[in-house]
Amino acid sequence: MTLLRFLPLLVALAACSPSAPDASTPPLAGARIGGPFRLTGGDGTPVTDRSLGKRWRVMYFGYTFCPDVCPTDMQAIGAGLRLLEARDPAKAQRIVPVFVTVDPARDTAPVVRRFAAAFHPRAIGLTGSEAAIAAMAKSYGVYAEKGEASPGGGYLVNHARTTYLMDPNNLPIALIPADEGPEAVANALERWVR
Repeated sequence: MTLLRFLPLLVALAACSPSAPDASTPPLAGARIGGPFRLTGGDGTPVTDRSLGKRWRVMYFGYTFCPDVCPTDMQAIGAGLRLLEARDPAKAQRIVPVFVTVDPARDTAPVVRRFAAAFHPRAIGLTGSEAAIAAMAKSYGVYAEKGEASPGGGYLVNHARTTYLMDPNNLPIALIPADEGPEAVANALERWVR
């Protein structure tokens, strides 16, 4: 009898509680990440968000002189895309890995072209002026800062380790877990690319 007295209160509380998130809604849907850009491709020609066409983009920001995480993450992205090519060739064909340098002083167009191509034949490398790279990094929420110069003149670049999946309209969809290896990359791409 006492429980029946509280039943209206329980029903009201249940109506106020948030429902479970929709598993089909991309986690970054509606986020203010990305935007228009104009950089230089590995062949020296301009590349814009529009010139990438109606392809899904795996956007990775790093630099070619990186001693550890950038080549490891790019390897995972390339290998993950190859896994997806074996599972679903049509879906995989609509995806392009995009490497954006955060060190344009050293990463010229030919350098980013060779670096990106080493990880996947469709991967493209992008560079540009310091201002253009800084603007793009800001629009993607990517931190990058040149470190102290070594006695030999070299330097490291401290940067965020983030990989974004952007849809063909250059809208953010999800983070791609490149730091978890190729299988995690393939699974994320398989889940979110439509």
